Amino acid sequence: MSNKNRYEGLLVLNVHGNEDGAKEVIERLEGEFKKDGATVEQVQKMDRRQFSYTAGKLESGYYVNFIFNAPAASIDKLKARFTLDEDVYRQHYQKLAAKKAAKAA
Repeated sequence: MSNKNRYEGLLVLNVHGNEDGAKEVIERLEGEFKKDGATVEQVQKMDRRQFSYTAGKLESGYYVNFIFNAPAASIDKLKARFTLDEDVYRQHYQKLAAKKAAKAA
């Protein structure tokens, strides 16, 4: 795991007004992360939120935050793949500090 970095990926989903469909989309996206060699540490479902201003066709989106470990080259592949995915409206990735190992008591 030494060649992997820790990242946070915030995705805004277009669930087409179907809140129940969000679960299937999230599971599919998690599989996409794993396909590119990522290890998903945590998935935070942040629910649907209204946008403060409308810059496109949607007025709200379903926010999901993925915490994962992946090789640096995977980020560009994920961005490219999710840009073409009609269920992903917006995406943002941030490199996180490495998780500290717990001390033995």
